[in-house]
Amino acid sequence: MFEIESKSQDEIIISTKNTTIKFNIASATIDANLPVGKITGPGEFEIGDATIRGIGTESGKTIYDVEVNGVHTGILGGIEENLDDIVADILCTSSIRAIREIEPKLIIAMGNVDAMVSDLKLTARTEKKLKVKNLESLPTTKEVVVLN
Repeated sequence: MFEIESKSQDEIIISTKNTTIKFNIASATIDANLPVGKITGPGEFEIGDATIRGIGTESGKTIYDVEVNGVHTGILGGIEENLDDIVADILCTSSIRAIREIEPKLIIAMGNVDAMVSDLKLTARTEKKLKVKNLESLPTTKEVVVLN
């Protein structure tokens, strides 16, 4: 089991039993309170229960594919590049194009929620934290979640 929360529009926090990892899309950093400090940019990392793949884009930004317990979470923010490199069950984004191309089961809105749900013809629910047990616990139809 793991939890996903957000403190700001550019941050996603994934917490497992042993680790808390903060992803900041604006600064392209991963902060897990490691002795080496923050991790910046693309690369492949294992932090606690999470396997992370930071993917560099043509514009020099970084998007992330985070796998915990067989569930892939894509963290894009508003970035719409290198979408073919992401396979996500849960997608943290503000991009309607990314949602259509990646087709996640669950969407965590990181931007204009009203435009997103209107364009996708979905409804949104608000949660403080999203708890994910496993792949089977995800919704069978596409849902939008707003974290606050």
